[in-house]
Amino acid sequence: MSEHSGNVSGAQEGATIRLTVGQALVRFLSAQYTERDGERQRLIAGTFGIFGHGNVAGVGQALLQNAVDPADGEAEMPYYQARNEQNMVHAAVAYARTKNRLQTLACTASIGPGSTNMVTGAALATIDRIPVLILPSDVFASRAVDPVLQQLEDERAMDVTVNDAFRPVSRFFDRIWRPEQLIPSALAAMRVLTDPAETGAVTLALPQDVQAEAHDWPLEFFRERTWHVGRPVPEPAALERALAVIRSARRPLVVAGGGAVYSEASAALAAFADATGIPVADTQAGKGAISADHPSSVGGVGATGNDAANTLAAEADVVIGVGTRYTDFTTASHTAFRNPDVRFVNLNVKAFDAAKHSAEMLVADARAGLEALTAGLAGEKAPQEHRDRARELVAAWEERSAPCFAPHDQELPAQTEIFGALNELLGDEDIVINAAGSMPGDLQALWRARTPLQYHLEYGYSCMGYELPASLGAKLAAPDSEVVAIIGDGTFQMAPQEIATIVAEDVKVILVILQNHGWSSIGSLSESHGSQRFGTKYRMRNEKTGLLDGAKLPMDIAANIRSYGIEVSEVSSTDDFRAAYRRAEDSEHAAAIVVNTDLYGPNPPGIGWWDVPVSQVSRLGSTQEASARYEAEKAPQRHYL
Repeated sequence: MSEHSGNVSGAQEGATIRLTVGQALVRFLSAQYTERDGERQRLIAGTFGIFGHGNVAGVGQALLQNAVDPADGEAEMPYYQARNEQNMVHAAVAYARTKNRLQTLACTASIGPGSTNMVTGAALATIDRIPVLILPSDVFASRAVDPVLQQLEDERAMDVTVNDAFRPVSRFFDRIWRPEQLIPSALAAMRVLTDPAETGAVTLALPQDVQAEAHDWPLEFFRERTWHVGRPVPEPAALERALAVIRSARRPLVVAGGGAVYSEASAALAAFADATGIPVADTQAGKGAISADHPSSVGGVGATGNDAANTLAAEADVVIGVGTRYTDFTTASHTAFRNPDVRFVNLNVKAFDAAKHSAEMLVADARAGLEALTAGLAGEKAPQEHRDRARELVAAWEERSAPCFAPHDQELPAQTEIFGALNELLGDEDIVINAAGSMPGDLQALWRARTPLQYHLEYGYSCMGYELPASLGAKLAAPDSEVVAIIGDGTFQMAPQEIATIVAEDVKVILVILQNHGWSSIGSLSESHGSQRFGTKYRMRNEKTGLLDGAKLPMDIAANIRSYGIEVSEVSSTDDFRAAYRRAEDSEHAAAIVVNTDLYGPNPPGIGWWDVPVSQVSRLGSTQEASARYEAEKAPQRHYL
């Protein structure tokens, strides 16, 4: 990654302009661009904001001035009004992800709770390696009015504020105590945002008096800058070492992660699979990196993967990780890759991830690395019996999982029936969004993604509340795609606020809310681990038992959504869902479908495992049984050395 500067119209050496810090920041951000493979675009495409004391007269005033009275040479900075601070970071993350990390949005909030509400969003962005610019308001730099409303007082240090909570969850953090500090800090922030190996949440904390303080800025600060996002190629010796390991393999397996998508390496991955015949499994972030219709595709691997991919993972003697950071779901808590002699070759732009599992490291861009591997393996293929076995396993899995999409012997449909219908209804360039609960597991096992754009699962942080605001961000980034957010009723209750933003901006998204009156995922996990679904159903307090096991809550999600001004269909069958989806698809405005589904599934069959410790001592028989089962299932767990 490198930075190249253009010229500012009319700028003279040594010339300055008097602006506030807020005004200078907005003007600077509007002049930042990225370029990769010859395509140039704005880096900060707009700003989400909720105003209060701290930013209303600083960054807020600057955004107003930009909108109604822009200066000569100042580009537009679109403003989007959010309703919840965490939500707007989620929307920005979804935007950046849909743009393959080449564009993002900024988020500004008021001092105190408004700003700390963004900490969860920052953690999600950094964990998922997605760029987002966070601008929390802060205390008075002058300290003239300490302690200001909502200021944390720390008797040990006068420079500690609540915004220090952003430090561990940001890839870059700075607090701008003086106006001139903005210049080096803003440039450093852009470097991190545009570095594929280092990107994540970038936080610039802005004291409220500094935001409004005037300063004479060099015009040079505001010239257009293009941050070139490069494609690092493999180091020749490292490439030869990786090729030697792959050539030795009898049962190789590729694991494609999010890096294969963000680097736009799908064609290179397909070419590698065509040339070598090596089966390709995918992670949640990597699904769609290779089309599900490709003959080498074997689907999701890990704790929520399918039996075909997991069987191949258990047998693999060489695992080729492409752009994956190997979360515990991908490795099935270190039980997926069971061959005692398994070796790893990790292609990743980030050395930290490439080194995992004592791998042969190939630190490079995913596309450039795959092209180099393909050239280096010219004329060589995985053994025919291995390729045949992979296809047989996939065919067996498809036959075994087919009943998930068929009607079940129960009053309400299983959510898997709805997923099957939606998978057929969505076009190749449409987007399905999900994040938390039991749905990501079902989707990874069953969804057949045909393009990298189609499958948008946030599962690095698995943050409940992501889906709805993410639909807004994804649609802003991909206006020609049909964007569908699949939301559980539990998640919906956590973060419905951005429906108002969707309506205000007239953004066409389709919200599908699966209502089963409980937390299905954690309920199932609780039951399987001996805790009897305690506290996981939405029920009234029962006076007789003292527990939450009474009647269902009289909650009307459809009526709640209608109150925002959105058309809502409420259905209780897969056929009715299909019809409702077609109506929503034909609409020019946002629409919602509330689907009544069965709380108990059934869910897809699978052999994956996830490490969730069970109480070792208990008076409950269910917990005693779960504890014994846990110890047996944990036995294959090991470090990959």
